[in-house]
Amino acid sequence: MISPKSYVRGVFVAVAMLFAAPLAGVGIAPLATPAVAQQRDALISSVLFEGNQGFSDAQLLSMVDSAARGIASPGVLAADAESIRLAYESKGYPGVSVTPRVEPVDNGRVRVTFVINEGNRSGIAAINFAGNNQIDTWTLKSVIRTHESHWLSWLFRDDAYDPQKLAIDKELIRMYYGNRGFPDAVVTSAVAEFDPARNAYFINFTVSEGERYEFSGVGVETSIAGLNADALTGTIRTHAGNRYSIADLERTQEDMAFEATTQGYPFADVRPRINRDAANRTFNVTYLVDEGPRVYVERIDISGNTKTRDFVIRRELGFAEGDPFNRSMVSRGKKEIEGLGFFKSVAIDLAPGSAPDKVNLSITVVEDSTGDYGATVGYASDAGILGEVSITERNFLGRGQYVRAAIGASQSGRSFDFSFTEPRFMGLKVSSGIDVYHRIVDESSANYYGSTATGGQLRFGMPITRDITGTVFVGLEHKTFVDNKPESSSFLPPGNTRNKAWVGYSLVYSTLDNERSPTEGFYATLTQSYLGWDYNLLKTEAKARYFMPIMDTGMVASLRAQGGAIIDVGGGSVSPLESFQVGPSLVRGFQYKQVGPRMGTGEMLGSTLYAGLSAELEFPIPMIPESYGLKGAIWADAAWVGPAAGGGGALAATATSTDQPFKSSVGASIIWDGPFGPIRGDAGYVITKATDDRTQIFSLTIQSLL
Repeated sequence: MISPKSYVRGVFVAVAMLFAAPLAGVGIAPLATPAVAQQRDALISSVLFEGNQGFSDAQLLSMVDSAARGIASPGVLAADAESIRLAYESKGYPGVSVTPRVEPVDNGRVRVTFVINEGNRSGIAAINFAGNNQIDTWTLKSVIRTHESHWLSWLFRDDAYDPQKLAIDKELIRMYYGNRGFPDAVVTSAVAEFDPARNAYFINFTVSEGERYEFSGVGVETSIAGLNADALTGTIRTHAGNRYSIADLERTQEDMAFEATTQGYPFADVRPRINRDAANRTFNVTYLVDEGPRVYVERIDISGNTKTRDFVIRRELGFAEGDPFNRSMVSRGKKEIEGLGFFKSVAIDLAPGSAPDKVNLSITVVEDSTGDYGATVGYASDAGILGEVSITERNFLGRGQYVRAAIGASQSGRSFDFSFTEPRFMGLKVSSGIDVYHRIVDESSANYYGSTATGGQLRFGMPITRDITGTVFVGLEHKTFVDNKPESSSFLPPGNTRNKAWVGYSLVYSTLDNERSPTEGFYATLTQSYLGWDYNLLKTEAKARYFMPIMDTGMVASLRAQGGAIIDVGGGSVSPLESFQVGPSLVRGFQYKQVGPRMGTGEMLGSTLYAGLSAELEFPIPMIPESYGLKGAIWADAAWVGPAAGGGGALAATATSTDQPFKSSVGASIIWDGPFGPIRGDAGYVITKATDDRTQIFSLTIQSLL
């Protein structure tokens, strides 16, 4: 397929070659003057640019063919000028003009200078929707790539009108409706009107929503003898009562074909048969699983990966040359490659092979930056002002490996961390990694004692089912404590040193629609570990959160539950050094590690049991453009913090702040989806607390799923 840019370039080259003289009046006059006419086909010594602010010289140089051709051809120069003009238009400069100037230099060569008059950059004054009765305008604005001008547009440059982007927006809106129960939704028109007085565009979308549908009966039929149809039903996402969703239909189709392949039927072809009941506004879906044509993959060609090794891409496909060809497997493989996060785009094209039963695959990728090098400065409620210098590479040496080294400092200590992850250990679908650290915590008013800890762990992870992944880990740590207070800590070990070894596992279950900013699905973790050497403890923690969209308002409700228990396997008491010392991650409105039993001196004993429940409603903030990445939230937290660490000994007997084990709070938050992840500021009001629990009105944290 010929791209619009290539088509325009070809037209301009042809026209310029045939009508060089008429083109002299529209931007290439210097080429046709008698003084320079003799230099028309002269060799180019250099290509320069004047008047460019919106693009750098290097960016403009990549848009033109003049330097590569090496000859000052009128057709090529005219096409180059048009390429530059189109690039400026897509960036919001509708009045730009580009004029190539040709000047003779030594040895019969010429210098080409593209003179650019950018004009004023235009923006988008407003984006309007008509016909959207079921989904609000704010939500639709957050779906599309075109954005209104705002007070930070000068920095982000995200408010430019682009006709190609508008065409993509129409499809994004249709797909958004199609995944939320509206199979007949369509954007009937998308019109951009330019207002010269305001130097801005008004974008008007007209939507025909149609009726909302749900799935009713869902079944599976197969003509393949021996195929376990019951096992295929576990892949169904289009359950009766669920709203119609194109994405759920496609994922079910892919997952069902994959399940059939794992049963030994690689040529299985899955097609959904959909029967519409217009009166009840429902769809009855039957997935037909039949034997498809026996076609094999002859060759897989990969291009565009200048850094990433071929094998990193091939291993995500799930098949290789010579294997059976299955369209669902190809679609699944494409998503896996995109999920690596190494590429801006991934395209897979099919072509006939050398025989009727063979097919060739051509994978074209556009690589993206995978390195992060820099320094950050921030503030955390538990550590005060902090900073970090880090180097992160998500595709180390093009082998898909993750490497991170970081040095951090805060008002309460320093840290040195290194992590390495190999996503395919020994070529298997098993990840392996190592984490090492050296962390120093200073003795301060917030920390009753200081410490220096050095340790590390090995970990291995693998998928268990479609939605469950598991990790096993083992680690060691040596820790030295510092206590210079006149009244020494009551539970520090002799010599102020402790060694710890641990082994454990964790399970993660996820059906989220988006890991970074989920709106629907369930996420849960279970972690259990045994701590030995100077300890003899079994530690268990479970956390879960359910996300649910509120109609189509852009609001998302979530319910979170968490709990933990730690016991001494030998029947002794749990050391306060390894107890649960909870804070705002359990109940917001409290200080970090300042909730639960403590000594009369102020030392935290922590607890051996805890359980908590939180409800939250996240919503878009009216009148604030969605491109700011800002949202609001209101929430309520409640928790029970159990008995003090130290068992029935003297430490637990003297514990304070045990008069009220139930904690609760309510509050509101501002959430900013920044470049380093979602950051949230929580303002909380504590309702119930123990006497010595320490509260805080505001906290600033990195938002996490749990």
